[in-house]
Amino acid sequence: MVASRALDADSPRKGKWTVTANRAPFGPAAWQVTFDAATPVELLHDFHSELVDLYLEDRQSGQGRLLQDNTPAQEAYTLLLARGWSHQIKTDGTQFFRGPESLGVVRHRYAITGADSPTWSAWGGYPSEPYWRARFSYGTPTTLAAAFTASLVSTEPVSRAVKDVPFHTRRHMYVAATTPAQQTSVGAPVAVPPGLPGPSRTR
Repeated sequence: MVASRALDADSPRKGKWTVTANRAPFGPAAWQVTFDAATPVELLHDFHSELVDLYLEDRQSGQGRLLQDNTPAQEAYTLLLARGWSHQIKTDGTQFFRGPESLGVVRHRYAITGADSPTWSAWGGYPSEPYWRARFSYGTPTTLAAAFTASLVSTEPVSRAVKDVPFHTRRHMYVAATTPAQQTSVGAPVAVPPGLPGPSRTR
C-alpha cells in the first residue's frame, strides 16, 4: 500500500493525493485512488480512516478485503439518495448522482470491464468548473467509496475561513448555530443543620 502527495509549487491546488494498492511489492497496481489537492480535508480524513480500518481488519482476519471486497455498490450511493440527491441512469452503463444544489456529483460506472476507467468518480463545485475531483479506479473496495460518499453528505459543521471557500459557491454557505455553554449558577449557601451528638468523621 502506497500513499503519496504531489503538489505543484506554483499552484498547490493543482497537486494530487494518490493511494495505490499492490498485490506484491513493486508489482502492478491492483487499484488506485486520486484526490485533487483542493479536496476537502474532511473527505480525505474519512477515506483514510476507513482505509486504515480495512487494513487492520485484514491483518486480523486474513479476508483480504483491500484487494477483494464483495460489498455491493448500493452501499456507496444509498445514503446519497436518502439525502435527496437525484439519480440518472444512462444506457452506457453509467449512473449519476447529483446534489440538491448541483454542487456535487458522483458518477458510478457499473458496467465497466477494464481497469482504464474509474469505477467511481466525484467532483465538487459547478460542473463546468469543478473545484476538486476524486477518482476511484476499477478494483477499489466499495467500502472505501462508501466511506467517501458518506462523508460527502455529512451534515457535521466544518470550520472554514471565507478565503478558503470558492467565491462562486459562497452564496450556498450557511452558518451553523452553536449552542452556548451553559453556566452553572451559584446560589446562596444552604444552611447546614447542626449535627446530632455522636461519633463524627472528617474527610
